[in-house]
Amino acid sequence: MSDTPWYVYIVRASDETLYTGITTDLERRLAEHQSGKAGAKYFRGRTALEMVFSESSPSRSSASKREAEIKKLTRTQKLSLINN
Repeated sequence: MSDTPWYVYIVRASDETLYTGITTDLERRLAEHQSGKAGAKYFRGRTALEMVFSESSPSRSSASKREAEIKKLTRTQKLSLINN
């Protein structure tokens, strides 16, 4: 098992939508989303503005499970998570 922490994150897009993902490097991943290279297809036609939330997980598996939980939340619930 790797000691590298995984992160679940939420990025605010230019159309005010929220994108949720996982990574081992928050700064690199935001830069990838902003550059349009190696970022998610989600950001074609919209711009990644800022990372508004992140939390660490001990493994990729736990990060993926948490990502799935967050993706099921309503926008209001996601905004509450971001603001707390």
